[in-house]
Amino acid sequence: MVVIRLSRGGSKARPFFNIVVADKRDRRDGRFIERIGFYNPIAKGQAETLRVAQDRLTHWTSVGAQCSPTVIRLIKQAAKTTAA
Repeated sequence: MVVIRLSRGGSKARPFFNIVVADKRDRRDGRFIERIGFYNPIAKGQAETLRVAQDRLTHWTSVGAQCSPTVIRLIKQAAKTTAA
């Protein structure tokens, strides 16, 4: 099964997450099919916190990929900020 989930990067105490499409059996930070965005929880000032390629997200969900609960929460959060 294909999942859309977060893959951790960055250094100790400074997390940075890529939003990736990966096979469920692969490791969290291992091999992935496509990188469709990022999430930076410690962004300050004008730095971008979240970016998701909506067209690629729509494509992968239309062919059966499942989003992790965290990715679903982030997408809803991004939709609220862009609508406001």
